[in-house]
Amino acid sequence: MEENAILLVLEGDTTRKNWELNKPTILIGRGNDCDVVVNDRQVSRHHAQIVRDDTGYKLVDLNSKNGTFLNGQQLMGETHPLKDGDQIGIALSCRLVFVDADATAPLAGFSAPQTALRMDRAAKRVWVAGQEVNPPLSLAQYTLLELLFEHDGGVVSREEIVSRVWADEAAEGVSEQAIDALARRLRERLAEIDPDTQYVITVRGHGFRLEHFVREN
Repeated sequence: MEENAILLVLEGDTTRKNWELNKPTILIGRGNDCDVVVNDRQVSRHHAQIVRDDTGYKLVDLNSKNGTFLNGQQLMGETHPLKDGDQIGIALSCRLVFVDADATAPLAGFSAPQTALRMDRAAKRVWVAGQEVNPPLSLAQYTLLELLFEHDGGVVSREEIVSRVWADEAAEGVSEQAIDALARRLRERLAEIDPDTQYVITVRGHGFRLEHFVREN
């Protein structure tokens, strides 16, 4: 009997926690006609799809409003092949992991990492360890956190931060100290709820990254 790949839910409001990819095309979105239904207004009705052909599984964004991400990188219209362990982001509200057919046997012992941060992109709300950040983050703090979240643990350069947070200002007008101060204040706000975890990590000489998964001891 042929084994099929599986999608597992790492985070997000979905109707199930795993799906067997047993059709040539698996539709992901908010619509009730989707194979993988994500109940979140950030998600387009038909958001993305996974297609299977003789060469394997591929991820396609369907011109979604809030983007489809593969291992933290936003898809820009191309079809991307999937490999075992790839993480798929549906907007910023749902995170899935692709488990290839050859790796489905040990699923009984699989323990998906849980994210300690949750974001509502439309309302610009943030939860840390299940508790909402209140008062809300400033616009600059939220924008930086959103950028880091999109990169899913990848490093975000200072130039990218300036371009996103200070979009209306000339890059040369934003000092290193201003970027560091913003990152420090964001850390402080998150630490108000979870003081034992450092979410915003400085990568010396490169930029910053977000550490937001709960790790088992």
